[in-house]
Amino acid sequence: MKEIKWGLIGCGDISQKRVAPGIRDAEKSKLISVNRSDFSKAMSFAKEFGADKWMENWKDLVTDTDINAVYIATPVFLHAEQTIAAAEAGKHVLCEKSMAMNTTEADRMIDACKANNVKLGIAYYRNLYPAVKKIKEIIASGEIGKIVYVQSNNFENFNRQPGEPRYWLLEKEKSGGGPMMDMGCHRIEVFTNIAGAVNQVKSFNDNIVFKREVEDSSIAHFKFKNGATGLLTSSHAAKEAKDTLDIYGSEGSIHVPVLNEGTITVISSNGTRTEKHPNPPNVHQPLIEDFITAVLTDREPAVTGEMGREVTRLLDKVYRR
Repeated sequence: MKEIKWGLIGCGDISQKRVAPGIRDAEKSKLISVNRSDFSKAMSFAKEFGADKWMENWKDLVTDTDINAVYIATPVFLHAEQTIAAAEAGKHVLCEKSMAMNTTEADRMIDACKANNVKLGIAYYRNLYPAVKKIKEIIASGEIGKIVYVQSNNFENFNRQPGEPRYWLLEKEKSGGGPMMDMGCHRIEVFTNIAGAVNQVKSFNDNIVFKREVEDSSIAHFKFKNGATGLLTSSHAAKEAKDTLDIYGSEGSIHVPVLNEGTITVISSNGTRTEKHPNPPNVHQPLIEDFITAVLTDREPAVTGEMGREVTRLLDKVYRR
């Protein structure tokens, strides 16, 4: 295999802004076909990003012999069915987060990909943030000592109405949960990436402002196997946007006021310093390029199905599923 020839299932906001441009701009990568639930808009999307085909039924896309990989960018409740179908058709799969509605579905996705000898990656792109990489290096150096406590506040005021884009995120049967399922999952991946495995979870899921099928605010307390604790708050109800990450160690601390911007402040016996580790303009680009390399060189992607499954396991605990 010399090139990844993609089929894209789901042409919504994220695909428009990040996924399709990432596939188009990557080396050894070509977007061949797309599927969109609103088929009337599929042709214009395909032509915008250079795809030759647009299909009304995603099942026709996964069996297309002209593609060898599928990017799944649909609501969560479709991920398992579409991933399994793609794997059984011999296609490598890069799937949006959250990986699945529950751990049982995640296991089925992993098993299908292994049985058909195809790669499975999950779109937790913050795993590849330069700031996260630098934080891990600082922790590994011992500069802030042993990790004691990790905290993140993740707020986005979000209240879609029926018929509006992304309203499905508020429909429990399609999304699986509210802000913790949609946004908090990214921070859970960051927590486990930085602080390691989790063995205990306690949570509160509430509707403080909005009456809806899913929570508008969730708080989860994690106990890591290494003894550290973590606190994650994810909310659609708070007006002020937040994307913080704070790590407190026995010898110092690291503070990130906006994780998506990549500026970190380190406080230790070496003094206080601020470093900038900005992300690329398209934060999906490194994830897509890594997956392409993984397939072409026959290695595991940076974010594997097993890593996605672990986040889903912890979400099961948060939602007491």
